[in-house]
This record gives sequence, C-alpha cells and structure tokens, in this order.
Amino acid sequence: MGWLSKIFKGSSHKFSEGHYDSSYAEDPNHYGPSTSGDVWSENDEEIDRAIAESLLEESQRGNRVIDRDSQLEEDEQLARALQESLNVANVESPPHSRYGHGNIYQPMPMYNPLGSRICARCYTEIGYGRFLNCLNAVWHPECFRCHSCNLPISDNEFSTSGNYPYHKACYKENYHPKCDVCKHFIPTNPAGLIEYRAHPFWIQKYCPFHEHDNTPRCCSCERMEPLDTKYVSLNDGRRLCLECLDTAVMDTYECQPLYLDIQEFYEGLNMKVEQQVPLLLVERQALNEAREGERNGHYHMPETRGLCLSEEQTISTVRRRNGGKRNMNMVTEPFKLSRRCEVTAILILYGLPRLLTGSILAHEMMHAWLRLKGYRTLSQDVEEGICQVLAHMWLSSKLMSGSNVASSSSSASSVLKRGTGTQYEKKLGEFFKHQIESDISHVYGDGFRAGQQAVHKYGLLSTLNHIQMTGCFPP
Repeated sequence: MGWLSKIFKGSSHKFSEGHYDSSYAEDPNHYGPSTSGDVWSENDEEIDRAIAESLLEESQRGNRVIDRDSQLEEDEQLARALQESLNVANVESPPHSRYGHGNIYQPMPMYNPLGSRICARCYTEIGYGRFLNCLNAVWHPECFRCHSCNLPISDNEFSTSGNYPYHKACYKENYHPKCDVCKHFIPTNPAGLIEYRAHPFWIQKYCPFHEHDNTPRCCSCERMEPLDTKYVSLNDGRRLCLECLDTAVMDTYECQPLYLDIQEFYEGLNMKVEQQVPLLLVERQALNEAREGERNGHYHMPETRGLCLSEEQTISTVRRRNGGKRNMNMVTEPFKLSRRCEVTAILILYGLPRLLTGSILAHEMMHAWLRLKGYRTLSQDVEEGICQVLAHMWLSSKLMSGSNVASSSSSASSVLKRGTGTQYEKKLGEFFKHQIESDISHVYGDGFRAGQQAVHKYGLLSTLNHIQMTGCFPP
C-alpha cells in the first residue's frame, strides 16, 4: 500500500473563535500523468483489494486528496472504480465552527454523483487547479470575496457575519464599535471583551477612560465633546454644544418672552401669579452667591440652575450680549432686589436652551406661587416634587403642541409662537423630561413621582388643596 500513501494528502481547516482559519487545497483532479507501469497490479483481484483498502483508510483518516493517472485508458472499469473513490474522498468535513456572533454551525458534506464541484459565487464548475472549501461550500479562490470591500480574501483568517465572509480588517471597521469621543476603536479589557460607557439617553458610546481625562461635557445635554467638534466656552467656564447653543437664551432681555409664556401657562391652570416678580439671567458665580444669601431653600446638586429668592440682595445680572449667537462677550450689571412681597426675584442660569430654561422657570415659578399663596413651610420632597411636576407639565405641553416660544429678536413685548422646532430640539425636550422622570434623588426624584401620581389620581388643584391643608401629598 505504499503507493496509496503518496496519493492521499490530508486537508485541514482550523477555526478560531469568531474567525475561520482556512487552508487552500489543490484540486485532486489536477495531477501530472504517470508512466510507471509497475505501479498498477496485473490482475483485477489485487486492484479490487487495493481499492477496498484505500476506502477503509480514507474513512479512518478523514479528508484526503487522491491523485489518479488520467492516461490509463486500457481498463475503463478500473477508471470508474477509481473515480467513485475520488467522489467520496474529495468531500471535506471540517469540525464545528464558531461564528463571531456566537452561532455554532455543523457544515454538512456536499456529495455530487458526477464528482464535480460548483462555485458558490459564480455557479460554474470548478475544474482543474486550486479551490477553497469553507462556509459549507466550495469556491474559486478569486470568487471568495469580502462582503464589505468585494475584494478576494487571500488571508488564512477571515471573519463572518450573517454567513457573509469579511476580511478581518473590514469586519473590524464595520462591526467593532468606535468611541464617539476620540473616534478610535474601543479597546478590549483584560478579559478580551469590548467595554465602553454609554449615555443612558443619547447612547453616546465612549472609552471608559474619558470619564477621568477631563473631557468636557455640554452643560445642557450632558454629551461629551467629540475630538472633531469644539464646544463653545461660556464666560463662567461652562461648555455648550453647538446644537444646544442654537436655541440658547443668553441674556435677561431675551428671556422675557419665555417668562410671559410661563405666566400664561400658569393662568391656563387657574394659578395666576398676581405679583410681578423680576426674572434675571445670571452667571454661575452670581447664582451661587445668591444661593448663599438665602436663609432657606434646597438646591439641586451637582449644580443649581435656578433660584426663587425671598431676601433683599444685589445681583449681577446678564443684561445684554454683544454680537451674534457665538459671541460670548456678555455685559453684566448690578440689580438691587427689594422686598415688596414674599418673593424678591427668580434667577435662572444663562446660556441654556430655550426648553431647559423654560422648564427651570416653570419650576421656580411654582416656588413663587406657593409662597405668594401663603402655603406653610413644606418638606423638601413635597415642595420640590410638586415644582418638578409643573416643570414636567410645561415641557409636555410644548412637545405635544409642536410649538416653542420665539426668541426676543422679533419682539420683546409679546409672546410669539413659531412652528414645530427642529428634530434635535424635540429630542432635547424629551431628554429634559427624561431627566425629571429618572432622577434618583429622594427630594427631586421620589418627590416628583409621588406628586405626579397624586395629580394623575386627583387632579392638580385638588392635590394643591390637600398639600395646603396637610403639608403632604394625598395618598
């Protein structure tokens, strides 16, 4: 059987997790003619025995490549017998293979009674020469192409997705997540897994180390600053993304139409604020200083963005800005507050988008309404909770109506309505609602959910009457 050991050549496929390591095999029908007469037996009995032994060895060793002499024409019966053995031996049966996405397949052997092979791409017969056997099919080498770049895959390793082959580099480019901040591929952790952080609302993916490398965040939408985009720096050190800047309210004058809109909103709820309370837009430092001048009040951490004042103070307010939207040269001037009623002023942080500014103003207006109506000193979760309910209600009314308050550039004396805002502005409004709804703090988060449940069950005015009498939400 020494001659058979020269004919059978094993062909193997190795598979690594997520990738195939395939080997090309020479076509078993492509061999040179043999001229040695002593290779063949002189009687049929020896030939039959040799064929039987070759088939037995083939079934034990797996896939074999058989070389036959195409020049022997004197014995057609022998040629047919050898051809039948070739038909069996040419089928490769690779082991279990694991795809990158976790699906496990058992490739099935492909038998063809005529001994021919059809390329899975061009559907023509694979004749003499090299061929590739993988993905449960056979291919011309030039037909086995990457699903992404459409170039032939000549590497020993390739990746798959949805039964489509890819170059490893193409697969990584298409399926390996990239950081939305630095734009690089997100690295793997020590366990070999891709680990990243993502904003719970915007689903902005970023490398974990960006949480500690001082990457700026927008003070409005909380998204991190991408490497290829520069945020605007406000005078007080905050950063603002360009999308939020588009509708930002930058000074006290520009905020007056929005203030009138909030007053109309309260009147529509039969909660008109009778006294004229000054509204001032301020920088972060002025807001923090005013907060320290107040004897009472609870402030939302990590940063206070609005205040309802009851004390007499002198406030540095942002009155005007010079130049266009992106000109951050703000003009501030002192404003002395006098106590004519229980509320001396409402302060809002400048430079925030219109919908966020309006929701903060609706919240602080509720503080003013409670004080002006003589409500007792309430627990923090009840007072802040019902104020958050009003902010949420105002946001919902804006998103449902599809209209927003126009900027003061058209008119500072009346509330102007405009058509549906941009898709980003709508998304931003949903984000501000999401912030209120998902707040995990006891005072603002639990307080809002308890207040909203009471308002849904009993109505707003009945809930307020119960709070005035008992100091707590109705059960």
